[in-house]
Amino acid sequence: GYGISTKTNPDHNNNSSQDNTVQEAKKEDITITLSAIGDIMCHGPNYKAAYNASNKTYDFSPFFTDISSYTSKADITIGNLETTFAGEARGYSGYPTFNSPAELGKAIKGIGVDVLCTANNHCMDKGYSGITNTLDTLDELGFDHMGTSRSIEEQNKILVKNVNGINIAFLAFTYGTNGISIPAGKEYSVNLIDKDLIRKQIASAKELNVDMICVNMHWGIEYATTPNNEQKGLADFLFENGVDVILGSHAHVLQPMEKRTITLEDGSVKDGFVIYSLGNFVSNQTDINTQDTIILNLQITKSGETGKISIDDISYIPVYCYNKGSGTKDRYKLIDLKTTISQYENGNSSISASLYNTFKSALKRIDKIESMQQS
Repeated sequence: GYGISTKTNPDHNNNSSQDNTVQEAKKEDITITLSAIGDIMCHGPNYKAAYNASNKTYDFSPFFTDISSYTSKADITIGNLETTFAGEARGYSGYPTFNSPAELGKAIKGIGVDVLCTANNHCMDKGYSGITNTLDTLDELGFDHMGTSRSIEEQNKILVKNVNGINIAFLAFTYGTNGISIPAGKEYSVNLIDKDLIRKQIASAKELNVDMICVNMHWGIEYATTPNNEQKGLADFLFENGVDVILGSHAHVLQPMEKRTITLEDGSVKDGFVIYSLGNFVSNQTDINTQDTIILNLQITKSGETGKISIDDISYIPVYCYNKGSGTKDRYKLIDLKTTISQYENGNSSISASLYNTFKSALKRIDKIESMQQS
């Protein structure tokens, strides 16, 4: 359902007798759901678990069957691709330099993810050709993407998606590339967190008359469940420059979210939202908090009267990346925690008591970090 806004043509307003009879149709509000997921990682055990030796193919789709209804029903879904698709010829690898089977991308596309952020500390893991190959693969799979580029023109072209009548610009920046140097003359290939570049890209987005700006930020301290001062300062900087939604990643664990009322230079106020880290979406990490994640849902309305954006409702689906252990069938499963917990409580015997306690603990940790902070 596309929201159609009816504008009267100013050229036809000269005829005053017509004005009395033709009333401008009241523009309807448009409401959409924007969903976001965290780091799409692929460690060695992840792709080995997806491998089918009988036909030598990879299939990651069983990882996601439990939660795919949530990601596919949003009007737009965004994720952070924390690996490369540098091609099979380069050899697949996990930590520390990631190169994953493109079938991972296919599975992520299959659960309804539309946009992938590619600016993060692993984007240069297979060098410049790893970046170009990854982007070529994402194009073939039908993803929109932002944060890394194959040319200066691509870096300067802002990704804008019309989502049911709301035009959203997507930007992405990373603090660095794990010390792997970006080739001289190809600085365009990675959007680094640089205030001049950020200002320039926000200005380009505004020139396109977008309704809102959403920025993915790869920042902060790994495994910290609270943002540091640098993240907070950058969030303020982004909001002051007109950004509406900030989706953070890098920590591999969840960090808090905040809805804010931002006062702009001209004195006008607007809604802003930041989640400092969405945690891992999928990975082979097992340290405390690294298997806990969420599918974030923002309900966003564009006013028919004023064109202003409001963030009306913020909710999340708590998810746990369950790792059954090596050699098991369907080793990795993203668990819809609330549904699974209530199934156990209603007598579902396929869930053990110890697993139930694991899931209850995960839910408690997630809810503790994500109790909404309003400021």
